[in-house]
Amino acid sequence: MSPTRLSTVVLDAHDAHELAGFYLRLLGYEVRAEEPDWLLIGPPPGTEGLALAFETEPGYVRPVWPTRNPGDQQMMLHLDVEVDDLEGETRRAVAEGATLAAYQPQDDVRVLFDPAGHPFCLWTETGQ
Repeated sequence: MSPTRLSTVVLDAHDAHELAGFYLRLLGYEVRAEEPDWLLIGPPPGTEGLALAFETEPGYVRPVWPTRNPGDQQMMLHLDVEVDDLEGETRRAVAEGATLAAYQPQDDVRVLFDPAGHPFCLWTETGQ
């Protein structure tokens, strides 16, 4: 086994609990650890998936995607979520609080923003 391995991606937000709630609903994850300004969530036992953590950052600034103006807070990363039903899962993500991006660069990917403004992509291999 490698001495190092990526285990978690941490997302900052104005309210860690609110953002974690969105991803709990979207991904079907469970809370693994919780503090007043930080949460760790991950897939249920026996299922695959990367853990996500959320940290409250009072000075959080929403990223802009695609970047339009010099000086805008740029997207530093995004999450890719594979789905079987692209249109159905896009509707569900929006119902849970996501916003569909105006610019959609690919037919088999939907770019959305979580409630804190982080871009994420739903994608499918089959191009449904």
